[in-house]
Amino acid sequence: MDDKLETFVPLTFRRRGGQRVVTDDRHVHDATLLEGVARGFYWQHLINTGTMPSGAAIARAEGLHHSVVNEFLRLTILAPDIIEQLMVGSQPRRMNLIWFQRNPLPVDWRAQRQIVQRFEEDI
Repeated sequence: MDDKLETFVPLTFRRRGGQRVVTDDRHVHDATLLEGVARGFYWQHLINTGTMPSGAAIARAEGLHHSVVNEFLRLTILAPDIIEQLMVGSQPRRMNLIWFQRNPLPVDWRAQRQIVQRFEEDI
């Protein structure tokens, strides 16, 4: 049996200062950051399954600099609750992909949550 389930979510794509965002009536989703997280998890899956031997191999296959792939792979260590914030669009507005590319990301989830809290306090 080939049953399919379809869900409609009313979203609008917009640009906000050069940043791609997706909005529903209550939240703003940073599409660029979400895409980066998704690519990071996809690439990590390719490495974990042996489909690709390394981030460098992915970079060659995608025509990207190896640092870009490594930056996206780092996003896979984000705490689950922070990823959930991104998915529902409740992350601090100033938390974006560029910040993650330019700043170290601690492995410790508690330290990550402190970073997110500092974003919220700086508003």
